[in-house]
Amino acid sequence: MSGILMEMSAEAADREAATGSRPCTPPQTSWFEFLLDETLLEHHLQGSSPDPSPVQLVIQFLEQASKPSVNEQNQVQPPADNRRNRTLKLLALKVSAHLKWDLDVLEKGLSIPVLNMLLNELLCVSKVPPGVKHVDLDLSALPPTTTMAVLIYNRWAIRTIVLSSFPEKQTKPGPHQLNMLSLVQQEKEMTDNILKVLREQLDDSITVLEGALGIRRDFYVHTMRTLDLLAAEPCAANGETESSTAGLRVSADELHCQVHYDLGAIFFQQGCSDAASYEKAKGHFFRTKELLHKLDSRAQHCRVDEKRLAGYCNACRVLTGASDPGDTEPTPFDSINTYIKTQNYQALFDAFIKDNVTLSLPNHFRQSILREFTHKAQLGDRAMDEVCHKLSMCNAVRDALEGQVVSVHFFQLLLRPRKQMIDYLLEVCTKSLDKTSTLESSRRNMASFLKTLCESLTDPSLVLTVSSHELFTELLEENEQKALLEQIRKRSTSVSHSSKPLPSFYDIPASASVNIGQLEHQLILSLDARRIRQILIELHGMAERPYWRANSKWEVPADYVSVILGIKDNLTRDLVYILMAKGLHCITIKDFAHARQLFSACLELVTEFSPKLRQVMLNEMLLLEVRAHEAGAGSGATRERPPADLVSRVRGYLEMRVHDVPLRQIVGEECVAFMLNWRENEYLTLQVPQSLVLNNAYVKLGQLLAATCKELPGPKESRRTAKELWEVVLQICSVSSQHKRANDGRVSLIKQRESTMGIMPRSKFITFIKKLREPLVLTTLISLFVRLHSIVRDDIVNEVTAEHLSIWPTALPNLQSVDVEAVAVTVKELVTHALSLNPNNHSWIITQADIYFVTSQHSAALHYYLQAGAVCSDFFSKAVPPDVYTDQVLKRMIKCCSLLNCHTQVAVLCQFLREVDYMTAFKALQEQSSHDAMDGLYDYIWDVTILEYLTHIHHKRGENEKRQIAIKAIGQTELNASNPDEVLQLAAQKRKKRFLQAMVKLYF
Repeated sequence: MSGILMEMSAEAADREAATGSRPCTPPQTSWFEFLLDETLLEHHLQGSSPDPSPVQLVIQFLEQASKPSVNEQNQVQPPADNRRNRTLKLLALKVSAHLKWDLDVLEKGLSIPVLNMLLNELLCVSKVPPGVKHVDLDLSALPPTTTMAVLIYNRWAIRTIVLSSFPEKQTKPGPHQLNMLSLVQQEKEMTDNILKVLREQLDDSITVLEGALGIRRDFYVHTMRTLDLLAAEPCAANGETESSTAGLRVSADELHCQVHYDLGAIFFQQGCSDAASYEKAKGHFFRTKELLHKLDSRAQHCRVDEKRLAGYCNACRVLTGASDPGDTEPTPFDSINTYIKTQNYQALFDAFIKDNVTLSLPNHFRQSILREFTHKAQLGDRAMDEVCHKLSMCNAVRDALEGQVVSVHFFQLLLRPRKQMIDYLLEVCTKSLDKTSTLESSRRNMASFLKTLCESLTDPSLVLTVSSHELFTELLEENEQKALLEQIRKRSTSVSHSSKPLPSFYDIPASASVNIGQLEHQLILSLDARRIRQILIELHGMAERPYWRANSKWEVPADYVSVILGIKDNLTRDLVYILMAKGLHCITIKDFAHARQLFSACLELVTEFSPKLRQVMLNEMLLLEVRAHEAGAGSGATRERPPADLVSRVRGYLEMRVHDVPLRQIVGEECVAFMLNWRENEYLTLQVPQSLVLNNAYVKLGQLLAATCKELPGPKESRRTAKELWEVVLQICSVSSQHKRANDGRVSLIKQRESTMGIMPRSKFITFIKKLREPLVLTTLISLFVRLHSIVRDDIVNEVTAEHLSIWPTALPNLQSVDVEAVAVTVKELVTHALSLNPNNHSWIITQADIYFVTSQHSAALHYYLQAGAVCSDFFSKAVPPDVYTDQVLKRMIKCCSLLNCHTQVAVLCQFLREVDYMTAFKALQEQSSHDAMDGLYDYIWDVTILEYLTHIHHKRGENEKRQIAIKAIGQTELNASNPDEVLQLAAQKRKKRFLQAMVKLYF
């Protein structure tokens, strides 16, 4: 035993000797160590450069807290809500509190999904009321830390939307990263989903932050101490964190400064589509500058990029034409943009010349001004040529003074010089040299520029103009002048004796490349087929290149690429590719006139040599005509039917059987949708070839939809076709389970995937149904999915309603094979699409309301129930038809009001039922706390029994004022029980109308 110990000691000594000569790197602290030692986190964060860093810790904590668990049956379960996970989330919040909730730091280190999880956890621990929109919260009445949590979240939401609008360069994964692609794709999908939600809530976030600007008191945010107190004693700690002194204090000016900056950024981003937003952005940015100046060095928690703020302010000044109230005089940028707007070009030239002395404008800014005018000139504005020439000369002098390379654009001008041009250039050179302040290096650079100018000119008279100018004689030594002029004289002599003039240096490579660039630019801009062909002929005469690659945005469908690029003649290949790409782009932006011209030219071209491409172009022109008609047909009953020729062409395409012709799936898809939208049900059900039904999934789906719609409403026999449609949709919404055998032989379910048994993938099915516009087809699909949704939810009490539900099956043989989430998403998207086409269809509106009702979104449900009544009663000027406001709908409205704590509204609605529900009404009126107008609604009650009950309970409670209001309501003569039924019904209808109109104002 002792021998073994001795041997182990010797080995330890050897290791010590081997490692003792170099310092050891301390091991990185693992995330679980912070769970074991409560004091470790604060000690770790106080280090000079903690490893892992704070943001890495946040990622580790939240990653561990959100890991799914596996139960005894080896099934994956959502993350458990246990003490470990709650502690990990709290640790992540404490690290963020250590960083003082600095969004700049958090956004830089955390991805959008992680930061979203972190801030949602902050909302949770800060006691933000769940299920209530932030815009509905009264921030001034909330505890300070709760208010701050809401503001941090909404600031982040706005900042994230702004940041996501900036283009990002996608990094290409290396070989070692290929296995990470699926994880990256998952994170991208999560990010896209979060951004979609944030964009939908953008208006609410803006309203919340604008509301915060009206709060003048200081704000408080959670610190590590307050978070510890929350974990230790939630009740007591919440009291402390709600006090006015707990947490980290952030002054009102600091928070307002930050909020103004964030609001300015989002309004500036919205200015692209709404010019009025630039005015709002300007106000917020200028206010940010004022608050920054006021805070000066006292700003501890305000993080504003002042250089970026200055850029925003300059941009707002240009875009709105307004100046900063704090600026005493306009900046050079303001002046130049004013000159451009007012077309005061002489003042613009003078400003550029003045800047050649002061060097206050960035060179890239000057170049961008020149590019702007060059673009106008290339579009055909010949008046801009002179402006471009003069600006080019001003910029060339600026480059020369700074010793920079003069642009090719300037030397192009010297290929065809004129006396006026040279005179103006010498004038610019003279005015750009300030004799008192110009550096010696700038003078030498100018002298070199004048020498180069003389060498570039071939006309002796122009050389004499430059060499005799006083600036030339002043800057160049006498011997330099003589040597230069002698060199030019020899050159001119040799040229005169030559039989053929030698080309200028810039005439060979520069002009050729520049001309190619200019022609490519015109090629990109042009939509005239003849001009495109002419440009391509010129380009191919200069250099043989694949010009179809000139613009990376030119795309043709993958089905056609090999056919087009297989054309042997390069010019024809480029022309066909570009004409098709431009035509497809015009269809996308609904410029159908240009698309027709481009496609017609392409068809004429390919007809000469390729029957295959001819058929391709005929197919694409058919798709063009279908989309053009759908876009211009109008909506509702006023839709203009398509011409018979177009319907015939669509039928011809569906029946076409041409071998070796590449067919785009979308053409067939849109043709079937077109036939359904224009009720060509006879063709789809009786005349379409059976082989086509078997081979084309869209035709089969269209036939089943047409057959089902054709027999609605019909006898029980119609259920046969309805059942076939049901089976097809059921397969599309099915999932298949993947199993895995463990080492012990047990088989366990590990993942569910979309089933491949359907006639088409679910995503393509949803894309197809969003192309449908015919109300009966949409009603049929909505009915089908509502029935399927009700079956998979298995909640008889809370079922969604729709028309024609009786034609569908009432049960499923294998409930587990249906993707419940996919059905729920599809029914929502389908109803939303239908309402976007006809927002006045009361049946669809009721279905939308039911969807919100069964998902416990009661305010939204009530909104749509009221909308359904409004659209079929001229905004309640007439009675709502009883088939719209059925007892079921009214009871759901009552339940919505009850769950929203609007108990007096419940009592009023109880009168609307065919049999007044006194039990529910009396129970609601017993509630002493109601979130509605309470006694302000008594005028809408016409049932004397309810009014008598009101007088009783108010008397019992000693509420004399409310009792008097109830007595006044019951004392109205039109409610006298002795009145004829017509009078009583008229009184009830009048109160119904006024009440529903008042409700609309509340919930719309």
